[in-house]
Amino acid sequence: MKFDLETVVIFVSFITSFFAVFLSNGIIIGVPAIASEFAMNNVIQNWVPTIFFLVVAVFTVPAGQISGKFGVKKSLLMGVIVYLIASIGACLSFSTESFLVFRILQGAGVAFLNVSAMAMVVHAVKPQNRGKALGFTVTGVYLATSLSPVLCGFLVHNLGWRSMFYFVIPFLVLCILLMVFKIPGEWKTYEKDKIDKFGSILYGLGILAFIYGFTTLTTTNGLILTIIGLIILVIFGAYELRQKSPVFNMNLFKNKKFTSSNIAALCSYIAVMVVTTILNYHFQYVRGWNAQMSGLILIITPIIMAIMAPNAGKLSDKIHPQKLAALGMSIATVALLILTFLNKDTPLYLVVIAMILQGFGMGLFSSPNMNAIMSSVPPKDAPTASASQATMRTIGQTMSLGLLTLVFAWVMSNLELAPQYAGMIVNASQIICGICTLACILAVFASLVGIKSKDKFNTDRPN
Repeated sequence: MKFDLETVVIFVSFITSFFAVFLSNGIIIGVPAIASEFAMNNVIQNWVPTIFFLVVAVFTVPAGQISGKFGVKKSLLMGVIVYLIASIGACLSFSTESFLVFRILQGAGVAFLNVSAMAMVVHAVKPQNRGKALGFTVTGVYLATSLSPVLCGFLVHNLGWRSMFYFVIPFLVLCILLMVFKIPGEWKTYEKDKIDKFGSILYGLGILAFIYGFTTLTTTNGLILTIIGLIILVIFGAYELRQKSPVFNMNLFKNKKFTSSNIAALCSYIAVMVVTTILNYHFQYVRGWNAQMSGLILIITPIIMAIMAPNAGKLSDKIHPQKLAALGMSIATVALLILTFLNKDTPLYLVVIAMILQGFGMGLFSSPNMNAIMSSVPPKDAPTASASQATMRTIGQTMSLGLLTLVFAWVMSNLELAPQYAGMIVNASQIICGICTLACILAVFASLVGIKSKDKFNTDRPN
């Protein structure tokens, strides 16, 4: 059976997006078993997921320039190979140190994977099919989000924690074979540019300090690191504006459609990343459900997102993508508003309605908003645009989880999460959902600003 280039590229993008998220989410299920085998303390145990996200954040922007200079297919291939080697290494780990080293390598591989997969879709797919193609990529993310806890739970329970890493290996090998034998040619946009090493270092230090600091913002050191990180990032932005070959083209933000879509993406991730955790706390600590029952009902939202994403992406090829994004976030705002009043007496059907609305709204928002980001820049800047949206996602997710930590620490101090403190859990959850509702409103506003902008979407197909 023969498949055309676009089909193969979309399939590779879908698979790589799925497995990039699969282990980053599913690892949480395996952490207790990993910590037990390697005798990790609670601090080191928490670094198992955290160190991965930090590395992804640090490498994402440099990955944009590198993939543009050396080729998006080559960079994607390198990212998948590094991810594959790191996964094999994780399976063979013999100590805490060796395991964390391979988690660092996984983060580096995923950073290149995230940026290059999206850029390759933009380069290889016709503009009139771009939204649909990006929608399938988003579907891979949402399916992994919904299925990874279930699949990883089964694997860890029956085959041990190493089976999570073994599971991804054949799929990564398949992607490598498809790229080598079924995707001819290459796409380079920054081939003549010099690598901006100093800019990359500035960005890496700034984003590392900001993200790590924000996750520990309740401490003095966390506050100091967050401020230092912001200062370095401001210096980075000023430095990049003076470079002929910047690691990140800050001039792209002069385009209001690009800027507004990125702001909308950042606000959306801040708003929704934490909702699953809030609902999980509600089901287990307030309603007294077990983990299995909670996990089953939590699948509702990501499944709806996965169904909506490709259809919304296809629709964004015909309708202004930011109009769809604004509509989607408006629906998500209603969902978050309902959850702001969530307590032990809230009828279950109302919670389910809120979950359905969130899934529908975010599914309608994500693909069109991504299409707006990728279509608002010249073809040569596709890698940078891809790095931008990946950075917004990482920062938004981190800030969302940081918000969870801050509010719960403020409401509950050092008390443990337990059913006897259900009232405090409800109070903290309501405050967080209220803040997330405001973030949704900001995302709607940002999309509306983009709609009114006179800047045009790019409809050229990259060479």
